[in-house]
Amino acid sequence: MKRFIGFVKKEFYHIFRDKRSMFILFGMPIAQIMLFGFAITNEINNVKIAILDKSKDTETQKIIQKLSNSSYFDIEQEITTEAQIESVFKKGNVKAVLVFEKDFIKQLQSQKNGKVQVITDATDPNMANTISNYITSILQNFIQEKNKNNKPIYQIQTQTQLFYNPEMKSVFTFVPGVMTVILMLVSAMMTSISITREKELGTMEILLVSPIKPFQVIIGKVFPYIFLSVINATVILLLGFFVFKMPIEGSLFLLAIESVLFIVCALALGILISTLSNSQQTAMMISLFGLMLPVILLSGFIFPISSMPLPLQVISNIIPAKWFIIIIKAIMLKGSGIALIWKETLIIIAMTIVYIVISIRKYKIRLE
Repeated sequence: MKRFIGFVKKEFYHIFRDKRSMFILFGMPIAQIMLFGFAITNEINNVKIAILDKSKDTETQKIIQKLSNSSYFDIEQEITTEAQIESVFKKGNVKAVLVFEKDFIKQLQSQKNGKVQVITDATDPNMANTISNYITSILQNFIQEKNKNNKPIYQIQTQTQLFYNPEMKSVFTFVPGVMTVILMLVSAMMTSISITREKELGTMEILLVSPIKPFQVIIGKVFPYIFLSVINATVILLLGFFVFKMPIEGSLFLLAIESVLFIVCALALGILISTLSNSQQTAMMISLFGLMLPVILLSGFIFPISSMPLPLQVISNIIPAKWFIIIIKAIMLKGSGIALIWKETLIIIAMTIVYIVISIRKYKIRLE
């Protein structure tokens, strides 16, 4: 036991004296959570738009004022002809143009129907769609205010209620996703590099035949990263809660248990990667390119899995990050208990066991 404790202390010493490892372990998670939280967002604010008002009546001025008063849009300029629309877009500042038809107020009074055309710059389709939806929502709100004293014969009202994220804050999606990506990449990458370093230097075989048992060697190499990954997860949760006001509706104890379970799964995957690598560079390449793209693209972090082709949906099932994102969102946003996430938990446990079994067999083959 004393030998094992001494071995673990040695591993901590190697980690803490390597400044690059410390930067990857603690600098990258903080930088990513801040970037994703502040810079990457689906919400819009202060988007510059232009106005082509052919009517120039009181109603159009009220609509323009309503748009300007919102925090979503800034009226960049007013144009006079449709020929100016393309030149306005080419400058790159304006993202949308509102075109009010001629005699807008007369159409409202006589036919109860006024036309407003929304032209958006669709070089970014998602942004264009979001801008269009926001403008449509403001226009509908204006119409409701105008018709509040009218009593039409037929009236259908739609009331929308948003559960778990009523303000539609995109950071509520990014914090669980970033936490998952960081824990997966850091845990798997650092573990694989650490073990591969011993193989590359020729010391792994010596360790495996030393008085320390082989499983103690692997546990000793992995244990420091469990500890450091738990610290990473704690830092991310604290930043999410205090900086971005990310709610934690469910049990903190359950969240901690599930996080540790996922960390162990990621570390087991890192051990598996080390069995396939003969150099630190190879281990890093497999960890970064073999894990980063699938974790980001196929885990449901950024893109919904249901919108993907069927083959990719099937492949996503073997990515642990997909199941952990489901778990962490359920606990943090929905307040779910183990009764609702036990299937995902069992899948992560099963994956962990598979990684460990394959790794043990690989190392036995190498020792024969």
